[in-house]
Amino acid sequence: MTAISGVELKRPAWQTIVIFTLAFWLSSSLVLDLVIMPSLYATGMMTQAGFATAGYSIFWIFNRIELLCAALVLTGLLANTSTQTNISHKGRLSIILSALLVAIAIIYTYILAPEMSALGLHLNLFDSAPVTPAAMTQMHEAYWVLETLKLVIGGTLLSWCYRQKEPLT
Repeated sequence: MTAISGVELKRPAWQTIVIFTLAFWLSSSLVLDLVIMPSLYATGMMTQAGFATAGYSIFWIFNRIELLCAALVLTGLLANTSTQTNISHKGRLSIILSALLVAIAIIYTYILAPEMSALGLHLNLFDSAPVTPAAMTQMHEAYWVLETLKLVIGGTLLSWCYRQKEPLT
């Protein structure tokens, strides 16, 4: 390839792994948030009694993938900076931001998703119209704040890693 173009990219392997992981993670989050969930809402599935169970199964799988992606990003950035003797402010900040991504994935997996599915369960068979609890609205707001924060942090890290040809130091 370098014989044809004359350009050779010397990017560290961990940095490439971080770039591909962030690109996969952020794009799959956008597909889930902007395609899958709105289409479920538009088809009326959210008014069905089994939606909480179906939603939890979707998010159960996706949240575990998010945990793996967040751990891989943190590991990759730690590996990138481990070989450096003097880590710059940007390198330290990238590690802090990736640790924050891990924390967001943990909050999704172990706090928000179980609580939201528990609130959404329709347990009274004699109740004809299920009412959305007020706590569900607050959890949706918390989800969207964390999702926005995740996309901003992930996009920032992706931009930093993509622009940098050597490890973040």
